[in-house]
Amino acid sequence: MTRCKPLLGTFVEIAIDDEMQVAVESAFSVIQSIQELMGFHNPHSELSQINRHAHIAAVEIHPWTAQLIKIAKEIYSASDGLFNCGIGHRLVAAGLLPRHINLSNHDLGGIEDIHFLAPDLIKSSRPVCLDLGGIAKGFAVDMAVRVLMSEGVTSGLVNAGGDLRAFGNTSRPIQLRNPHLPNELIEIGSLENGAIATSSLYFAKRDQQRSHLINPLANTPEDAHIEVSGSFSILAKECVYADALTKVLVLSNNHDHPCFNQFSAQAIRIAA
Repeated sequence: MTRCKPLLGTFVEIAIDDEMQVAVESAFSVIQSIQELMGFHNPHSELSQINRHAHIAAVEIHPWTAQLIKIAKEIYSASDGLFNCGIGHRLVAAGLLPRHINLSNHDLGGIEDIHFLAPDLIKSSRPVCLDLGGIAKGFAVDMAVRVLMSEGVTSGLVNAGGDLRAFGNTSRPIQLRNPHLPNELIEIGSLENGAIATSSLYFAKRDQQRSHLINPLANTPEDAHIEVSGSFSILAKECVYADALTKVLVLSNNHDHPCFNQFSAQAIRIAA
């Protein structure tokens, strides 16, 4: 059975080899909960509370949010700062995210400035404007897979706008859009018990290659938005790592970046 719902700013599709409607609804419910916790667009989400208050006082957070922040800090360290979800203010300035809070007068920090005082209690040493965005989408996919498996589903896939994870003993064919002709699909093989995520500007105007991808190491806002040509994909065991590491691949343009090996990931690039 296959079901699809609008969530996480995209369409989430769950396809399983069993007729287990209750399991599928449970998986969608988990995704909805993660969206409510970690969505930037919601001024009342837990993420918005972190951005608004964490530099002033300690903030108690949901265990899922704590888990994701720990993963983000891990990838930040392994990538030497190429991955840093503390770039929300630059996306706000570009008009790509809503302006819920005014941090223009602050020297903003990043994910490295978030510190754990207890397993579910954090404090920031500087004001931050975190955007968990894609990594939360990958995390939601992984959590949905976990729910499906716990409900007894033996095989299936969860696809959230290109963040895809397959589980079970069935191989799933994987197709990527041709970055030059985005309505054309390129078959790259099959996936079994693994995840893939892709970053690209498939439907952007050909003369406007600036993207939502931000270089957190850029010295000025003008240099932060990067030129993107082609598509960049990462294969990994879990979708949260696949999504985050696509940013490392785009920014480093290095298929052999050391952190890929650390997270058992493989890079795929298709030239424009």
